[in-house]
Amino acid sequence: MKKWYRWQDYVTVAAGLFTAIAVLWTRQQNMSTTFMLLFGGLLIISGVINLAMPGTPVMEYAQAALAALLILSPWMGSYTGAMGAAWTSWIAGAVALVVTAAAIKPSTDAHHNFRMSH
Repeated sequence: MKKWYRWQDYVTVAAGLFTAIAVLWTRQQNMSTTFMLLFGGLLIISGVINLAMPGTPVMEYAQAALAALLILSPWMGSYTGAMGAAWTSWIAGAVALVVTAAAIKPSTDAHHNFRMSH
């Protein structure tokens, strides 16, 4: 699997970046700023790691967990009333989760093929 090639990881990085910078134009409430910056930033980092080191299934699962936490964050951080922040978290988290789920099998296959060849 080529480095810096998978579109799924670029989409995850974009979703994380959008989430992190959306705090600038969405109304914030309770823990929304913290969670949006935290999970947005962690999605950026995990996406870059997956781009740099493709075929690492554990990072795909970690990225999926981060996306799921972003989806849950409006409830965890009590900001479901701040609709812009909540919808940003739900949509960006869902996008990241879907594209990460699509990347898990190819990543697992690449990891398996690498291990079999060495």
